[in-house]
Amino acid sequence: MLRTDLEFSMLPKLGSRPVRWRIADGLVPYEEAVETMEREVAAISDGGDELVWLVEHPPLYTAGTSADARDLVDPNRFPVFGTGRGGEYTYHGPGQRVAYVMIDLKRRRQDVRAFVAALEEIVIRTLDMMNVRGERREDRVGVWVRRPEKPLLADGTMAEDKIAALGIRLRKWVTFHGLSLNVDPDLDHFSGIVPCGISGYGVTSLVDLGLPVMMADVDIRLRAAFEQVFGETVSEV
Repeated sequence: MLRTDLEFSMLPKLGSRPVRWRIADGLVPYEEAVETMEREVAAISDGGDELVWLVEHPPLYTAGTSADARDLVDPNRFPVFGTGRGGEYTYHGPGQRVAYVMIDLKRRRQDVRAFVAALEEIVIRTLDMMNVRGERREDRVGVWVRRPEKPLLADGTMAEDKIAALGIRLRKWVTFHGLSLNVDPDLDHFSGIVPCGISGYGVTSLVDLGLPVMMADVDIRLRAAFEQVFGETVSEV
C-alpha cells in the first residue's frame, strides 16, 4: 500500500497554479540545462509558475558540492562539470531520465528534508507502477533495488543496486536540479566514477531488471507519481 501521509505530501497552498510539465526533445547539453534552470528559478522566485523539466543528456559526469576527486576514476572518459547541487559524482547520459524539479517551497512546505523524501517517493511510486520495488536507505542516498539473484555482499547481506540518484539546490526556497532514473543507459559508463561516493554496490536500470520499457512510458508514470505528491501539472506546448 502506497503511503499518502504528510511525510511525503508537498501539495501547494490554496490558489497556487499547476506546475508546468516540459519534456525536452533530443539530448540537452548540460551547460544549456544549467542556464535554463537559472532563468526559470529566477522567474519562479519572482512569482512565476513552477516547472518540472524532463531531459536526457549526452554522456557526462557532474560533481556535487561534496565530491571527492578520488571518486573520479576515469577523468578523461567524459566531460566533467562542477555543479552547485548537493551530493558527489553522478553520471548522466542517453537512456537516463533526468527530472529537473523547480518548486517554490514557500508555496508548499519550507522543509528541505521533506522535499527530498518527496522526490524519493516519486521514484518509488513510479517504479511501483511497473512492479519494481524501490527502497530508501538511511545510510545511502538515492533509491535502491534488491538483487536476490546476485551473490551476497561481503557482510552477508543481499546485493542491492542503485536505480535512481538525487541532488538538489535551493535559492530563496526555490529548488533546482532534482533526480535521475535509469531507464536504459549504458551501465558501463558509471564505472568512470564512484557513483555518489558509495562503493561496494552496483547500478541498475529498468531494462537491466528485465523491463523493456520506453522512455515515454516511464514519463507517463513519473508524471502520475509527481501529481500524487505535488499536485496538478499542465503540459507546455
